[in-house]
Amino acid sequence: MTKIIGLTGGIGSGKTLVANYINSLGFPIYIADNEAKDIMNNQRVVQQIAIAFGNEVLENNSVDREKLSKIVFNNPDKLQILNAIIHPLVKKHFDNWLNRHVDFPFVFKEAAILFESGSYKYCDKIITIIAPLETRIQRVVERDKTSRENILKRIQNQWTDEQKIAKSDFVIHNISVKETYNQINQILKKLQNQ
Repeated sequence: MTKIIGLTGGIGSGKTLVANYINSLGFPIYIADNEAKDIMNNQRVVQQIAIAFGNEVLENNSVDREKLSKIVFNNPDKLQILNAIIHPLVKKHFDNWLNRHVDFPFVFKEAAILFESGSYKYCDKIITIIAPLETRIQRVVERDKTSRENILKRIQNQWTDEQKIAKSDFVIHNISVKETYNQINQILKKLQNQ
């Protein structure tokens, strides 16, 4: 049976770098965050979000993700409501994707909130990517053109690195690209030998 390898890490830890490298080696990788964004474009989901959060989160009949994130990142209860709309749909989509990849001994599921969403329970092994806090903040400031304050709010809504590491099978310290690739190669060898 195909094993599911969870891939996670806090904002700015380098999940995309790791996911792209693993994918370049020929391993199937499911990017849960991309699917969640696609699901938010579904008109039924747009209507559910409008009912839950009000029409002010809509712009031209689609969800204004920036307005929505301002609401949910400051309010754990509202975040839970949003997750209850999105997560079951992402899980269903992932299950269908998995059925198309049963010929592989293992596949990867990349998700920023693998632990927070509870989807780690469906993974056979988990890899957590970590990086120093200041490095993460700098990466996200450059990537998203957002404020340090916004990034810290998002970090506070995610599990700490310590919490993630405690439930992980492997940890990647993403500081230099070359060293990160070496760590991935070692983990892939271990996975293939199990």
